[in-house]
Amino acid sequence: MRLLSERREDLLAERTRALNRLHALLRDLVPGGVRGALSTHRAARILHGIRPQSTPAQVRRRLASEILREARILNRKIADLDERIGAEVEASGSSLTEIFGVGPIMAAKIIATVANVARFPSKAHFASYSGTAPMEASSGEVVRHRLSLAGNRRLNNALHMIALCQARSDLQGGGVYYRKKLAEGKSRKEALRCLKRRISDAVFKTLMADLEGPLCSVA
Repeated sequence: MRLLSERREDLLAERTRALNRLHALLRDLVPGGVRGALSTHRAARILHGIRPQSTPAQVRRRLASEILREARILNRKIADLDERIGAEVEASGSSLTEIFGVGPIMAAKIIATVANVARFPSKAHFASYSGTAPMEASSGEVVRHRLSLAGNRRLNNALHMIALCQARSDLQGGGVYYRKKLAEGKSRKEALRCLKRRISDAVFKTLMADLEGPLCSVA
């Protein structure tokens, strides 16, 4: 899973670079440039309507078409890799996908990063490793906590993405918990950090339950 996850990140980075180059070429081909996010579908539609007359513009359009083909190939490679990762996660028997906001790709990333969860004696140790254990930054009577820059940033990023997904939803407890923290007077960043710690605990509990076998239930 680690190898497949790292390969997927490499392909995503290559696709981003290709789309950035494509965006730069279209900026010189389209009056006023191209605003907003650029997908291969949108780029193809834009290129279809460009009929350059000058030699430099014709070269730019030809290069843009070549880069577009490369981006489409990368899309297919990423899609194929997503299927392989999904199959690996299913074969592993992981229950991580039962957590709201965790799909096969995210589950594989977490499993690959954590490796043997048994090396963490408690959820507090796991939270420290994931960088979700908040550090106190209180002043006088105002109790505040700030983001911890310690821990594994790869795992922290995964938990952050899950927290964002849960915070936007009204269909599960994470969103309710997030809004409860806001109602208590916490800022959005503070509420999100609280939610990340809650998710960290849930991930640790799930990984431990998977490690111990099917007889251990996960709430």
